[in-house]
Amino acid sequence: MDNLFLMALVSLGLGLTLARLIQIDLATLRLPDRYTLPLIAAGLILNAIGLQTVPWNHIAAAATGYLLFAIIGALFYRLRGHEGLGLGDAKLLSAAGAWLGLAALPYVIMIAAVSGLVFALVRGRARRSPLAFGPWLASGFWFMWVAALWVRLP
Repeated sequence: MDNLFLMALVSLGLGLTLARLIQIDLATLRLPDRYTLPLIAAGLILNAIGLQTVPWNHIAAAATGYLLFAIIGALFYRLRGHEGLGLGDAKLLSAAGAWLGLAALPYVIMIAAVSGLVFALVRGRARRSPLAFGPWLASGFWFMWVAALWVRLP
């Protein structure tokens, strides 16, 4: 099978999964484990196959992404008394790390934060309802995946 065709299939699967996560998070403010955990595993497996070795950078990125958001979420909960960043977001960032590696995580977070902030500002102050962060995180993940593919193309 042609490598380009295989990457197109992998990208389609990733894109569909991220689209489903966006849909679910917008409706429920939750990112289910049945989608996020397989994404983490798939990213690590794909990188192990592609690198033909243990993908230490991607393992470290998955752990860093999860721990960073889990700690921020726990601190927010402790300070405010309600959830502001859930473990689903931490698992989605972990998946982004598993797929993209450590160097991409700041860009994923930056894209997610800026796009989410712009949306919140456009939505206006009148809306005090919670804002799902998963759609913005998934968008940053997808953008960085496409950018990484673009760089790798011959």
